[in-house]
Amino acid sequence: MHTILGAGGVIANNLAKELLKGQETLRLVSRKPHALPGTEIIAADLTDGQQAMKAVKGSKVVYLCVGLPYDFSIWRKQWPKIMDNVIDACKESKAKLIFFDNVYMYGKVDGWMTEETPYNPVSRKGDLRARIATQVMSEVRKGNITATIARSADFYGPDAAKTSIPNLLVFENLSKDKKAQWIANANVRHSLTYTVDAAKSLYLLAKNDQSWNQVWHLPTDHHPITGSELISAAANGLGKKDGYTLIRPWMLKLSGLFNRTVSELYEMVYQQQFEYLFDSTKFERAFNYTPVSYQQGIAEIAAHYKNK
Repeated sequence: MHTILGAGGVIANNLAKELLKGQETLRLVSRKPHALPGTEIIAADLTDGQQAMKAVKGSKVVYLCVGLPYDFSIWRKQWPKIMDNVIDACKESKAKLIFFDNVYMYGKVDGWMTEETPYNPVSRKGDLRARIATQVMSEVRKGNITATIARSADFYGPDAAKTSIPNLLVFENLSKDKKAQWIANANVRHSLTYTVDAAKSLYLLAKNDQSWNQVWHLPTDHHPITGSELISAAANGLGKKDGYTLIRPWMLKLSGLFNRTVSELYEMVYQQQFEYLFDSTKFERAFNYTPVSYQQGIAEIAAHYKNK
C-alpha cells in the first residue's frame, strides 16, 4: 500500500498518476479526498494523532505532500503536530516515509544549493521548515524510522495554476491577454522544478532500496533561466505580446497590509531578488535521469493553456 498524505495538490495528483501507472495499491488521504479509479480514500485531519494513525495503518510507503495555507500562523500551529503524528504513525505501522520538502531552510545561498548546503534560514517559515526536517533526520539517525527528504525548487507545470508563481504571474496573465508579472528582479537566474519530474522522481525514490535515509534534490534542469527569459518564451508559446510588469518588494509590503497571502510572500522575497540555483546532480547521476528542459516545460505549459 502506497499512501499519499495531502492528496489533491498538484504534486500529489501527479504522483498518484505515476503510482497507478506502476499498478501500486494506492490510498489518498486529505481532509476532503476525491477518489480516483482504483484508489482507496480516507478523510483525515493529520493534526489529530488517532486520525493520522488510521490514515497510515497498513502502508508500505507514505508520501507526506501536505500543503497548508500560506500563512505562518497556521504553519506554526499545524506543521509540528502533523510531523509528530506522521512520524508516530510510520513507527507504529513500520511504514517508510518520503517527505516532500522545499528549500526555505537554506536561506539566502550564494551559489548552488545542494543536499550538503547547511541550514541557515532567514525567515520564520524557513526556521520552521528547518526544525521539522531536522526532526525527520534525527529519527532516522536514531533508527526509529526509515525516511527520505525529497526537496524541490519552486515548481511549475501544466496543472500548477494555483500554487506556482510562474503559472500565476506569467501563464495565467498572458492567457487572459494581461501583461505578465514578475517579483523583484527578472534578470537573475531562478531554478524551477517541473511538476511531472517531481512526481516521477518521488516514485523512483520509493522503489529504490538504496535511496532511503538521506536527502535528495529532485531533478531540475541545470540551466536555470531568468524571469524575463521565461516570460519571453511563454509569450512566444502562447502567441502573446512579450513584456512584463515588475512587482517591487515595497509593493509587496504595501499590498500585504490588505492581503494576508501577499504579506506572507514579503519575507521570502530574497528568493526573487537574488540568484536561486538548485543542483540535482546527485539524483540525476544515481537514477540516470534527465529532467525536462525549461524550453520543453514552457512549451508544454503554453500548449496546456492554449487548449483550455
